[in-house]
Amino acid sequence: MFSEINILGVYVAPFAVMLLLAWLAMMPLSLISVRLGLLRHVWHPGLFKLCVYVIVLAAIVRAWSAWT
Repeated sequence: MFSEINILGVYVAPFAVMLLLAWLAMMPLSLISVRLGLLRHVWHPGLFKLCVYVIVLAAIVRAWSAWT
């Protein structure tokens, strides 16, 4: 069961926090993929990054629901 999170007196939806966490997790993954040259081998780099973001977000939501 998800419930609102109190951040400095402002109640925030937990999904907004999960979106932020997924974006923060994507930043180093994106840098690693650029540094390793992985994006040269995918058909559409933007679509690839979006798919990885959705996978990371799903993992965070799954971990969050198991934790609470």
